[in-house]
This record gives sequence, C-alpha cells and structure tokens, in this order.
Amino acid sequence: MTETSTTDTDRALGFTIPDRHARGRIVRLGPVLDTILSAHAYPAPIEALLAEALTLAALIGSTLKDAGGQLTLQAQTQTGIVTLLVCDYKSGAGGGELRGYVQYDAERLAAAPENPSLFALFGQGYLAITFDQAITGERYQGIVPLDGNSLSAAAEHYFLQSEQIPTLVRVGLGGRVAGGLLLQHLPEGEVGRDRLHTRLDHPEWEHVSILGQTMKAEELADPSLPLETLVWRLFNEESEVRLHGDTGLVRGCRCSPEYIAQVLAKFPAEEQHAMADETGMIFVDCAFCARKFPVTPAPLESTDIVT
Repeated sequence: MTETSTTDTDRALGFTIPDRHARGRIVRLGPVLDTILSAHAYPAPIEALLAEALTLAALIGSTLKDAGGQLTLQAQTQTGIVTLLVCDYKSGAGGGELRGYVQYDAERLAAAPENPSLFALFGQGYLAITFDQAITGERYQGIVPLDGNSLSAAAEHYFLQSEQIPTLVRVGLGGRVAGGLLLQHLPEGEVGRDRLHTRLDHPEWEHVSILGQTMKAEELADPSLPLETLVWRLFNEESEVRLHGDTGLVRGCRCSPEYIAQVLAKFPAEEQHAMADETGMIFVDCAFCARKFPVTPAPLESTDIVT
C-alpha cells in the first residue's frame, strides 16, 4: 500500500454557522481511501474518479443520524467508457463504513485523452443518490444528469433539484489522500424560519458560498492540516461557528465467507453444482474488495425428500 501521512485523516467533521443559517461538513480520507483503491489496479483517471466519489459518499453519508442507515451513490451510463460506478456509506455506532468500485471499458479508456473529461468517461450518464433509513425502512432517491464537469457539480445539482437546498461542494485530491467540503443554506422553515422558497441569491448564502469557494483543493487534501483549522480559516470572522461531533471512517466491505455461504445456501443443490467450475468449487467475486471466495456446493443428496 502507498504510504500516506495520517496526521488528520479518515474522519468527517460537522459544523453550523448560526448567524448565516448555514451548515457544513468537512471530510478527509487517507488510509481508508488507499485500502479501497489498492484492491484494484485502476488506471489514474478511474482511480481519481472513484476517489472523488468516495469523498462525496463520506460527505453526504456522514449526515445520516441513525446507525444502520445507508447512502448509495451510483453513476451509470450505457454509452460511456465508465459503465457503472458505485459507492456506499453505512452509518454505525462507531462511525461510518465506506466501499466502492468502478466498471469500465479498458480499451476505450486507453484510446481516450490522458485526462478525460466527465463527459468523455460517461457520455449521457446520470447520478443517483439514495438514502435508506434504518429505523423507518424508508428509501429516498434523487437522479440527476452528469452534465457538469465533475461528480461534485452533479451532487450540487441533486441537492438543489431534489431537496431545494442551495449547496456548495468542493473536493480536493492529492494522490491517495482526498478531502471534501459541503456547505448548505438551511431551508427556510427550519429553526423557526418561515418556509418560502429557495433563494440562491440570499445574502446569507452568497456570503457563505463566496467564502467556501476560497477553499483550495490542496488544503482539503493536506493531512497535516486539521479539519478544525480549515473551518477556522474559512469562517474565523463569523461571530459563532459551532463544531459538532466528528465521525470516524473505515473501509467497510461487508462480504465474508460466512455471508456468501448463507446466500448460496438459498439455492437448490442442483443449481449450486451448476455454478461450480471444473474443480467442483463455486468461486464468488466481490466487486468492492476484488476478493474471490471459494464455496463448496451442498451435497446433491441433501435435497432428497423422504415421505
């Protein structure tokens, strides 16, 4: 694995600016990102794409309040170099779990420019953001086109279109370290405000957005800079900035030999044997962690029923 500084990585920090009716979240990934990327021999453009997607998943997913809730970020197309990108964040009592992978056409990527644009990678693709609530079991999904210059721009479009919340998203990449900033103007109607309509030109939001845009990519991806320092740099002239509890982040692929064996056990023995290769074993690939799991099919005689 690539060595990276771990001064301040693999956590998300929330904050609010009461006088501006704004909230934010800042995140940085280090060893977790390295572990996920190291499981695949992705070319540089695909690795950068997945790093941005994982950072977005951490930014948005860490807003989940209930343990067991899940945020899934999926970008897909039928015409682009990248056919599928999936990341998810699952909240837990001790923090958040991240995983992700990309499916792409290696030959088409090799023929593309060295640093292909988002349109070159996806063509007419779309981004789907799905929230699965653990307690209520409800699912919320929003879908937006990938018509900007980055996944971050598509995420901004999602919040404006699906939730009517003015949002600023910034992501910075630095090798196997990535950082992100999410800023939002609280919807009118929250914290005692009369709900009217979304105002992108609201003076409060314009002020916060302008400050957020001064955040540099290299600052977000610099593990030597504590997240609290970055928040202070942006908003040190505000009368009050409230920091909220931080969230630790880990790699969280949920595959295991036991889980896969339980899934395969639901198939009849005949079907299990049809899945087996010439050695008589079933090999199941996990797209997220790129591991192969060997499973022995159930004995055929186990399906005989005596009456």
